[in-house]
Amino acid sequence: MTDAARRLEHRLYRDVKDTCERYRLLAAGDRIMIAMSGGKDSYTLFHLLTRLVPRLPFAVELVAVHLDQAQPGYDGAGLRAWLEASGQRFEILREDTYSVVTSRLPETATYCSLCSRLRRGILYTAAERLGCNKLALGHHRDDSLETFLLNLFYSGKLQAMPASYRTDDGRFEVIRPLIECGEADIAAFAAEQTFPIIPCNLCGSQEGLKRDAMTELLAQLERDNPHVRAIMANALRNVRPTHLLDRDVARAWAERDPDIRPATAPEPRTRHAAALPVAASASAVAATAARAADPAGRPPRLRLPVVD
Repeated sequence: MTDAARRLEHRLYRDVKDTCERYRLLAAGDRIMIAMSGGKDSYTLFHLLTRLVPRLPFAVELVAVHLDQAQPGYDGAGLRAWLEASGQRFEILREDTYSVVTSRLPETATYCSLCSRLRRGILYTAAERLGCNKLALGHHRDDSLETFLLNLFYSGKLQAMPASYRTDDGRFEVIRPLIECGEADIAAFAAEQTFPIIPCNLCGSQEGLKRDAMTELLAQLERDNPHVRAIMANALRNVRPTHLLDRDVARAWAERDPDIRPATAPEPRTRHAAALPVAASASAVAATAARAADPAGRPPRLRLPVVD
C-alpha cells in the first residue's frame, strides 16, 4: 500500500470508527450483511469493516453479498476473485432485475427507484436466510447531501439519510458506516487500491438525472467555499427545531426529555435603551404618559436614552 493510500485509509477508518461509535451501529452478536454492488463505495465499506470488526471488544460476524442483476456486459469475475482472496465469507446471487426494470419503464424514465426496490427485496430475503440482523450499505456523506437537496427542491421536505434505520417490517436494521466519509476520499482510496470496479449499465448510464444536478450544485458551491460539504453535513447534526415551521416537530421538541439539549436561561440585562420616539401621534403620547405616571399621578420625568 502506498503512503497516499495509507493516509486515506487512516482518515476513512477514523471516520467510520467514529460514526459507528456515535450512532451505535455495531453491537455484540451482530451478523451483518455487507451489500456489495461492486462499486467504489461498497469495496471501501467492506475493506474498512473487515479491519474495524477484529478490533472490537465484542464479536461481530460479516458476510458480503453481491447481486448479479443480469445487466448487459456484466462481468463479475474480478469481484469474485477479490472476495475469494479476502478470506471473508461471501455469496453471489443472480436475479434478472434488469429485464424487469427495462420492460416496465420507458427509456426516458429514471430507473433508480424501481431497480433499488427490486434489489432491496432480494437482499432482504438473502439476509433472512443468512440469519443477518443488519445490512450495511455504502452510502456516503455526498449521497446524504444530494438526497437532502433533492427532497428540499423536489419533494418539499427536510430529509437526508440517517446513519441507521429499521426496515418497515421491523426485521432488519440498515446501517451506513460511510455516511460521514467524503466521496472524494473514497474515490481516491479506491483508485489507490485498484478495486475491480463493476460499472452500472442501468441507471449509471442515464443522463440528466436530478441527482446529477445536485452533484453539480454542490461542486459550484464548493468553488466558493471549499468546506461547504463538511458544513452542510454538520448542519444535519445541528438542527434547530424551534426555527422550523413543522408544528409536529415543534411539539415533540417542547415535550422532549430535560436531558436532551437542556435549555439555558439567558442572562438578565440590567440596562436597556430607553427607545424614546422622535415622532408620535397625540394619542400615542397620551397613552405613554398615562402608563408611565406614578401612583401619585405626577407626570413622568424624561430620561435620555442609554446605550450599552
